[in-house]
Amino acid sequence: MRTLIRNRSVFRHFCPITTRWSDNDAYGHVNNVVYYSWFDTAVNQFLSANQALDIEHGAVIGLVIETQCNYFSSFAFPDPVSVGISVSRLGNSSVRYEVAIFRANDELAAAQGHFVHVYVDRVSRRPVPIPARMRELLQSIQGEPHDDKR
Repeated sequence: MRTLIRNRSVFRHFCPITTRWSDNDAYGHVNNVVYYSWFDTAVNQFLSANQALDIEHGAVIGLVIETQCNYFSSFAFPDPVSVGISVSRLGNSSVRYEVAIFRANDELAAAQGHFVHVYVDRVSRRPVPIPARMRELLQSIQGEPHDDKR
């Protein structure tokens, strides 16, 4: 099966990211592990900027339980990056984000995948319902579920 490359219009929120010299690997392009860092940065920037997540002191925290990425074209320093996110599934204690990495203002993703958070009590690490304020925010970027394969 072939993965369908997503268009920028699919995503509800964008986070600009600046590549760093240290992002390049021995092959002269941004290393794949950096893409996962960009996923994490975009999601947590969105939640923090909208006061839905207190990373340092909140009683509820999000743990990443699954992530996946397909790569279509590479980046290298100093390429400008824009990370698009939308929510494709919102459960009781979990959320699945669809994430795509775009070069500058390109319409098609250079890489795309998903990122799943399960919200847990900071102390017990047991799943808890997504707090109402966060759920409301997540619903604001909810899109259609994605079928990536054809």
